[in-house]
Amino acid sequence: MALVGRRDGRNFGYGRQLSYAGPQALKDIFGGGHYGTVKAHSDRWQAFVRWCRSQDGPGINDARQIDRQTLLEYAGYLRQQVDQGAIGIATAQNRLSSVNRTMVALRGDQYVKVPSPSKALGMQRTSVRRSVPQGQDREHVKRIVNALCDHQMPRLAAIVQLARATGMRLRETILADLPRLKREAEQFGKINIQDGTKGGRSGASAPRWITVDDLIRDALRFAEQVSLDGSCNLIAPDESYLDFLQGIVRSARDILHQHNLKGFHELRAAYACERYEQITHHPAPINGGNCYQLDRHLDQEARVQISYELGHGRIDVVSAYIGGQA
Repeated sequence: MALVGRRDGRNFGYGRQLSYAGPQALKDIFGGGHYGTVKAHSDRWQAFVRWCRSQDGPGINDARQIDRQTLLEYAGYLRQQVDQGAIGIATAQNRLSSVNRTMVALRGDQYVKVPSPSKALGMQRTSVRRSVPQGQDREHVKRIVNALCDHQMPRLAAIVQLARATGMRLRETILADLPRLKREAEQFGKINIQDGTKGGRSGASAPRWITVDDLIRDALRFAEQVSLDGSCNLIAPDESYLDFLQGIVRSARDILHQHNLKGFHELRAAYACERYEQITHHPAPINGGNCYQLDRHLDQEARVQISYELGHGRIDVVSAYIGGQA
């Protein structure tokens, strides 16, 4: 879409709402292509817009009012979110980088951006896991599930079970089409993770089949039981994804922390470690395994498979889940 008006108009001519203007400017600068990239930047831009409108934010709804100090304040807020365990370092850096990219698209220049997101956040992302993933012990996961049920949070308990059993991201567990997954499990003995995946990585062009076992069947059965009437996933028909995330999910963080689970992402790493051991018959590197020294081809084969199952395009990312090749 072209500029609504002159570039010196509200939101640099991209409309009255900050939430609308950013994605439109990104579509323009990418020429209507690069769908996945535009969607990823747009999603992170919406997180920035929500902060702008929140009590913590500056109350801005016009990109012309955003200056470098605004972005530095946002970096401070993101750093606080990382410290509280709400988001990871990589997520914080990606969000800040996307705001940079969107501001360039809106303004048409490089004058308002954070030169180095990692320095602004005061932290370096690591691509190799240094700590043993929490949630590898199935009994530990059961205790968490029981605690969530005791606190009348059955949908959160379903998320924990799905994340640990399938390696899905938090968003994927929430938006999973449960009836479809149940049908696939019954017909094919495997399920295709498609709902809530990262921008552009869905459909026939990006299949992501996971072989079903009893744990996955149990997780799907429980999720379907606690899914509310009229819904095919874990969100109520009258509930938005954001409402569920900010209300229900956020309220469970304390319970997770009380039971020694930093966040849902740890369950994804626990799944990856378990799959590595199933494929190689060696513990994951972070658990003390040395398969890489014994059989580099087998180690590589496992990483390729785990990368596919986690929905990543690059196998080097797997080191963030299972440890490095050393």
